[in-house]
Amino acid sequence: MIIEFDFTQNANRSQILDTLLAAMADSQRVQFDDAIHHAEVPEHHHHHLSDVYQSIDGLAVSQQVKDDMYAVYSILAQAEAAVHGCSVEETHFHEVGNASGIRNALAICLAFEVLSPEQVIATPVQAGKGTIECAHGVLEVPAPATAAILDQGIPVCEQRLEGERCTPTSAALIKHFVQEFR
Repeated sequence: MIIEFDFTQNANRSQILDTLLAAMADSQRVQFDDAIHHAEVPEHHHHHLSDVYQSIDGLAVSQQVKDDMYAVYSILAQAEAAVHGCSVEETHFHEVGNASGIRNALAICLAFEVLSPEQVIATPVQAGKGTIECAHGVLEVPAPATAAILDQGIPVCEQRLEGERCTPTSAALIKHFVQEFR
């Protein structure tokens, strides 16, 4: 199976998950829904990479899903550390460390496991333009952590659409899973 993402309009977690869910057969969707139901992400904020890793360790999912989540959060932590000029261990997660953010990453990692694609292809990424208000105040889009990840070999659409179209988490997911850009 080949998964193809169209990121020309949006490259957010919803776009990623919607594409993956649409590719699932009914039996795969049942498997996915069951896995999501049993995973149970703790409802607290995870401020540091070690906190996130501890929560991932406790999830009732396969080692492959855990490894994918470790990789995604490692990409996020490295980008945040680069932006803030600190070590990965000193990185402080804001939005990406909340339970909802972890659940979103988990859902995408589980969907990839269920689908087990042979190849993952994507268009260049729509990074967006404008400003966004977040825990660090008002920032230019793409946010610095998003830009740091995109700058690691992810092609970006020349024409930028208004708004935040790619978040740090979605950029990390794209970096981890997409094998080829066309």
